[in-house]
Formats: sequence, structure tokens, C-alpha cells
Amino acid sequence: MTALFDQLRTAPRAVLSRLPKGDDDETRRPLPVSGMLAGAGTLGVGLAVLTTLTLIGWAAAPRGAFGQGLPGVFRAACQLWLAAHHAGFAMPGGRVGLLPLGLTILPGVLLYRAGLWMARDADLRLRLPARLPKGTPRDVENARRRAQLMLVAQAGISLAAPYALLAGMISLVAQNEVTQPFLGEALASHLVLAFLAGSLATARTIGPWKSMLRLLPDRTRSVVAGTAVALSIMLTAGLLLVLVAVAVKFPEIQRLSEMLNPGFVGGLLLLLVEALYLVNAAIWGMAYIAGPGFAIGTGTLVAPTGVKLSAVPTVPLLGALPESGVPPTWVMGVIALPFLAGAVAGVVVARVAPTPTIEAAPLWGFGCGLTSGAAAGLLAALSGGPLGGARLSAVGPSPWEVALSVALEVGVAAGISAGITNWLLISRRPAAPDPVRKAGAVIAKAAGRVRRGEKDQATRALPGHWLDATEADTQPIPVIKDDWTDDHAAAAAETFAKIRAARSEPVRPPRNDIVDESDDRGGHVIYVDPYAWERDSDR
Repeated sequence: MTALFDQLRTAPRAVLSRLPKGDDDETRRPLPVSGMLAGAGTLGVGLAVLTTLTLIGWAAAPRGAFGQGLPGVFRAACQLWLAAHHAGFAMPGGRVGLLPLGLTILPGVLLYRAGLWMARDADLRLRLPARLPKGTPRDVENARRRAQLMLVAQAGISLAAPYALLAGMISLVAQNEVTQPFLGEALASHLVLAFLAGSLATARTIGPWKSMLRLLPDRTRSVVAGTAVALSIMLTAGLLLVLVAVAVKFPEIQRLSEMLNPGFVGGLLLLLVEALYLVNAAIWGMAYIAGPGFAIGTGTLVAPTGVKLSAVPTVPLLGALPESGVPPTWVMGVIALPFLAGAVAGVVVARVAPTPTIEAAPLWGFGCGLTSGAAAGLLAALSGGPLGGARLSAVGPSPWEVALSVALEVGVAAGISAGITNWLLISRRPAAPDPVRKAGAVIAKAAGRVRRGEKDQATRALPGHWLDATEADTQPIPVIKDDWTDDHAAAAAETFAKIRAARSEPVRPPRNDIVDESDDRGGHVIYVDPYAWERDSDR
């Protein structure tokens, strides 16, 4: 049997080795084919994992919980796969949209690994290397960057298109008498998640993480980095807030767990589900520290300004909610966390791409706040949703309230910190070396003397035309002497030690054969009669 498997494994390689070898493009597998194989493999592995977990729950749960035997188990696994992509379900009396975001990690990791395999299988790294030689012109670098982004987008589409088509088939299989998956949401969610994971994996294959980030322009890269830092700080603060609340209210959580009496295997599965919903809880904590808070049903609110709750579903994780009423005054201090996140994000924006225009840095910092608000609103929309109809039709934070609060809080703090950081970076430019500074001072002094000489000459301009000038108006003819000083040579001599050490040429003695015609006190002047030739011709 082992020998048979070895033959099956090596058969494609043996067949390909017998084919005539031509150009690399002829033997390379097309990118759409690699994407289709990667998408099908991801779907198969993911369904296998979820089917295994569903079988364990089916073995521990009472009979009839998953429908008719094994077909019901596979249908439940398909529904979990759709829920992992945040595709909602319709049910009698409402819809289910509050899905665990932690379950999205499974298809996300599988799609990323599939994207890496697809990029290697299609030889994308050899097709378009990441680095160019040093000294490459700027237009060539921009053209290469656009080509790399185009290749990344093509790879993402090659993985996402067949993956979304297969998700439509899964949606049809997952239907039963109680729940009906939304086909449009399933197609859109699978397409977006596969495109993002495939594009990220392809960009990672082209080069290291730094090269991947350099695919973006400098200014866009700075805003993206600042947004990521701000969201990371706020999500970490929200997760810490949830963990502290769970630790404080652990007796209440334990009491709710005992009321459900799930058993050993059911308790493990319940713990797994609560861990998957912990990502949603971290986003709700971010909404709490931002100010708007979140709701557990219509007419309820959990915020730093006050808590208003009614009957809460019997879910152990909801036992960490605070009591209804006005919280202590110190709780309002959590609202300072978004401002702190904005200040750090503004520093990152200014350091990644500083600008020589001082007034432009605060605008880019505020732009980072806007993108952070948009991302926080999107996360708030994904973390919440309805749990049926009537009172539980609104569960989670309000997306537009979270987006507006985060945009203002992070934007203002990021704008101020980006402006201050950018000013400090510009003002701390390294000073010129000492020899260069001395040479500049000497040259500036010489230039000042030249300007003063030009100014004095302009003030002593001759009146009228030079033919109309009298002898009193004439100016002395300048005398050129050999002992004049070369300012540039003096600057170079003061700057460089080698020139100072060079041997100096001997001073030439003054010449006596040059007559200064402006001096009337010595020598004689020869006058030439210009009309002498007329008198000679008359004779």
C-alpha cells in the first residue's frame, strides 16, 4: 500500500519530466489554475476541521440536535463555515447576525497559506522581483511598483473568484427548515476575505515585509501605519478591560455556566465558543472606551456615562456586564485612552513620512484619525448584529457613533502630536561640519564686500553721458596690483588643512616699468595730434 501511494505521488512529476522542456512560461502553471486549486483545497480543509468539531458536539449532545444523523452534522458544519465568513442566516421571526469573529481566524489562516502556495506554484516571485538595482530612476521605480500592485490584485482575484463560487454551493447545502443562509452575504464575504488574504500572501511572496510596505506611497504608508497603531492600542485596551471585568465578575460567570449544565464535552465546546466571541467583546470594549458603548437589546446601553440593562440572555460571558446605574467617576478616565492612541499614531505618521511643510503634518494626522474612525466603525458593524427579532434585534455597538467618536478623538490628538513631532524632526537637522561652516562664513564675508562695493559705485555714478563729463567729474583709473587677496583661496586655505600646509609662492617684487597714467606728479605724458596727417597732406 505504501508503494502504491508513492507511485501516485510521483506519477505527475514523472509525466512532466518526460515532456519537452521549453521556456519557463510554458511549463509554469497559469495563475487562475493555481488560484482555483488553492481555493478548493482551503474549502476542503476548513470543512474537515469544522465537521470534526461538529461530530464531537453531536456525540455529546442529545439526539436530534443536529437534524437527521450524519447529513445534519455536515449541514451544521457548512453553517459554521458560512458563519466563519460572517454570512448571516434568516430564521422564523428574525435573522442571526451576531457571529463570532474569532471563528474567522480559521479561514483567514487557511487562505493565507493557500495564497502563499499559489504564489509559489505560479512563480510570482520570479516573474516580478521586489528589488531594483541602486540608482534606478524614479519613474522606473514607480512603474515597477504599479506592476507589483497589479500582480497582487490579479493574484487576489484568482483566489477569490473560484472560492466565492464554491461558497455559493456551500450555501445551498447548508439550508434546512429552520435556517436559510443569505446567498448574497455568503458570496460577498467569501470574495472579500479571500481577496484580502490572497493579496497579502502574494505581496509577502514578492519580498519581505518591508518591501511589501514599500508597495504603498510614502504618505499612504504613513497613514496606514498610524491607523494600525491607533486601532491596536484601542483594541488592546478594550481586551484588557474585558479581561478585568471577567476576573471581577467570575463568580457570576460561573453561576451562569452551572445553570446551563452542559457536561464535560459540552462545557469544553461552550468554553471554545466563548473564546471565539472574545474578539467581539474586545471590539465592544473599544466602543466602551471611545464613549458610545454598546447595547444588549433595544432600549439598553452600557457606556462610561451610565448603564441601563434589562433581562440579559443566559450566556456566561454576559455575566461580566456591570450593574445598571451610574458608574463611579473614575470610570470616565477610560475616555482618555483614544486620545493617547491618537497621540502615538500622530508620532508614527510624522516619523514615517515627515513633511517640510509644517502646517501639512497636522492635516495628515487628522486624516489618520478619519481612517481610524472608519476602521473602528467597520469593526463595530462586524462585531454586532441581531439575535432573532423583537428585543434582541439590536445587539452590539452603533457603527456610526463609534466611527464619529474615534475619528474626532484620535484625529485631534494625532493632528497635534504629528505637528509637534514633524516640527521637532525638521528643527533637529544636523548642523554643517566645522570646516564647511568656516568656509561659508568667509565666502559670505567676501560676498558682503562685493555688494558694498557695488553699492558705493552706484552712489558715485557719473552725471549724464561720459562725453559730457569734465575733468573734475572723472574718477581715477583703478590700479591693478599684484598683492591682491583671493577670497576663495583664503576660504579654502582656512577650510582644508592640506591647503594650509601647501608651500606658499614667493612674493614678487614690485615692477617699475609700469607707469600709472593717473599720476601727474611723476613721468611725462605724450600727446598725439590726431589732425597731423591733414597738415602733412597740405604740404
